[in-house]
Amino acid sequence: MSNNLLAGKVGIISGALNEESIAWKVALKAHAEGARFVLTNAPLAMRMGEINKLSEQCNAPIIPADATSMEDLEKLFSGTQEHFGGKIDFVLHSIGMSANIRKGKHYGELNYEWYQKTLDVSALSLHRMLAVAEKQDAFNEWGSVVALSYIAAQRAFLDYTDMSQAKAMLESIARSYGQRLGKLKKVRVNTVSQSPTKTTAGTGISGFDAFYEYADRLSPLGNAPAEACADYCISLFSDLTRYVTMQNLMHDGGFSTTGISEEIVELITNSKA
Repeated sequence: MSNNLLAGKVGIISGALNEESIAWKVALKAHAEGARFVLTNAPLAMRMGEINKLSEQCNAPIIPADATSMEDLEKLFSGTQEHFGGKIDFVLHSIGMSANIRKGKHYGELNYEWYQKTLDVSALSLHRMLAVAEKQDAFNEWGSVVALSYIAAQRAFLDYTDMSQAKAMLESIARSYGQRLGKLKKVRVNTVSQSPTKTTAGTGISGFDAFYEYADRLSPLGNAPAEACADYCISLFSDLTRYVTMQNLMHDGGFSTTGISEEIVELITNSKA
């Protein structure tokens, strides 16, 4: 049921690859709540995904942009403002890529060129986006930026390798730019640390199924589904959260603050028996 939480707001949603993507679900929710927006993704991802289908569903134009290219991002933000005839109210950063993970490199044998690319695509892209937006004075006051993160930014997780550092950098950039944009334009910048989610990117990590099950058993509420994450992002785009900024917000069913659960104790006990 729509509450028109985003009526009159316009923005940019990045990273929608297919129906499993959190960004895809955010786009559908934003559309239902009255927002208008531009969809964007890297040209390669667009060829691999189904973004044209989403564009038709949401009546949203597509402006391709490589998030590591300042020229592309300048065209994205200027093109979005031109399309809507004014400044924007929200941005979703849902961008991440690790060739080291795709190639199965463990943490001790990382390819450093790929490592740098991971940081460039997955973290520095947020800084680039916000720097371009600042330069163009693209935000309306009380705008909102949300970037998707993961608890591996704070804790060590097997097989998440260089993406752990990328997410840590992403969260740091959100804090630093949140302070800057807050003073300049009252724009808030937050990250959402989501439960393990069965997206194309998530399931590409070695051992994902086992960890998904572990997190689900540990979390008092279970893993937060992608649809619920989309709802949370919508609330952060809305005027209901005007004074929430520079935060890493855990959306994980309680996983991040649970030491052990009855289900895990039972599993270990039964395995020993």
